[in-house]
Amino acid sequence: MPQSPDFAAQIVRLDASFADRLSQSWRPGCPVELTDLALITMPHWNYDGDIQEGELVVSAAHAEDVAAAFGRLYDARFPIQRMEIVDVYGGDDNASMAANNTSAFNCREVAWRPGVWSNHALGQAIDINPLVNPYVKGDTILPPEGAAFADRSVEATGGIYPDDIVVRAFVDIGWGWGGDWSSAKDWQHFSASGN
Repeated sequence: MPQSPDFAAQIVRLDASFADRLSQSWRPGCPVELTDLALITMPHWNYDGDIQEGELVVSAAHAEDVAAAFGRLYDARFPIQRMEIVDVYGGDDNASMAANNTSAFNCREVAWRPGVWSNHALGQAIDINPLVNPYVKGDTILPPEGAAFADRSVEATGGIYPDDIVVRAFVDIGWGWGGDWSSAKDWQHFSASGN
């Protein structure tokens, strides 16, 4: 196997100059100020086995730990199809998930709970390869395009499974995994609060 370059992440704390770039995912009235967020630019392995630059916006307080977790995934050559800020998808979480886009910050409410901010709105949650790691509760599968991946006995490229490198990398920084939930399974989801 050829030698790969070392993992190196760049973390930049956001300021007003990022407002236009995040105009679909952040606005005044969000539960965090723009200056409480950071942009992480980092390499990852894509589904073709190539190195690609990705971007995530997360809480500045968690940026170093998140970068360290993704460094472990990079070293293990865990494949991530794409990693773009949700603004590339017009701030539409459903479109981002359907594209199998790994993303973090999006100032949005919890699905089906109007008025309750999501951990994504705090920059404290990340969804990894959401198409192949869907949210499953009863007959509800999100994204709907991920229905073929709801059966976790069939392993998929970029899939996340109990005690694998992805789960261990995030548990080691103190984050919880939606695959451990009891009433639903959110296989893509990691958060600082565990919710």
